[in-house]
Amino acid sequence: MKTNSLKAWIVAIRPYSLGNAVILILVGSALVWTDGSFHTLPAVLCLAFALLMQCTANLVNDLWDFLKGADQPDRLGPDRAFAKGFITLRAMKAGIIGFTLASAAAGIGILAWALHHDMLAWGGWELVAVGAACVLFAYFYTAGPWPLAYHGLGDVAVILFFGLVPVSFTYYVLTGTWTWEVIVTALACGLVIDTMLMINNFRDREEDARCQKRTIVVALGTRFGSWSYFLLGTAAVALCLTLLAGGRPWAALLPLIYLAGHVATWRKMVRIDHGDQLNVCLGETARNIMLFGALLTVGILLG
Repeated sequence: MKTNSLKAWIVAIRPYSLGNAVILILVGSALVWTDGSFHTLPAVLCLAFALLMQCTANLVNDLWDFLKGADQPDRLGPDRAFAKGFITLRAMKAGIIGFTLASAAAGIGILAWALHHDMLAWGGWELVAVGAACVLFAYFYTAGPWPLAYHGLGDVAVILFFGLVPVSFTYYVLTGTWTWEVIVTALACGLVIDTMLMINNFRDREEDARCQKRTIVVALGTRFGSWSYFLLGTAAVALCLTLLAGGRPWAALLPLIYLAGHVATWRKMVRIDHGDQLNVCLGETARNIMLFGALLTVGILLG
């Protein structure tokens, strides 16, 4: 592969993971739509911010996992661009800065729209704080002197920044408020998306242990990791069932379909147990996450 080529950058931003950002904004926007407050421009800006921030986080992760020894050219998972030499150090740093600035531009657009339409309860400072927190998460998930992913906090960070924050703040920007249903759906999304991190950490547990990356799977063991994967998906579906109390039967019941695929992937994960064959489960997990997001979005729109 040609160094610093478009193909190399596509590998680096991990397109298979970007669907996570898409479903979060779709779920938040669907809730806004049913409440009669949907506007296209801020929803598109929220989507742009989420996608650009995920690309930023992926690039930082690509660089720093290699520098810390977690990603080597012979890693079990999908190729990492910097570890494989597809992208130079100078270009990777420039790419990280570029995506960060693009994310900030999208964030400023969201802030400007919300202020113009008088949607914010605290004068916009709450969006500034959340935007800054998103940038810090993108960097300090794997970079810095105390990276979250290396100290057993990766799952908490994912549930927060790939669940609660994007869904609830998409709703907040367009409506100026929150509801309990928004928090429930946001948390459900975060739990489901964390299954992708869990399968990655389950697959990489031996490599992570060697480089002192203390994920939950490394700290608490293989059995804990496999059951955590199972419980993340089932807990998300259980949370959705609470939407019955809010008069949203389709949003409560349609995600049950996801559970069949989730359980099947979990059983395959337990059977394979270790090695690069677990990448099949990674692909199925990405598919299952998209299915969950689609079912929940359609369910919300159906009422």
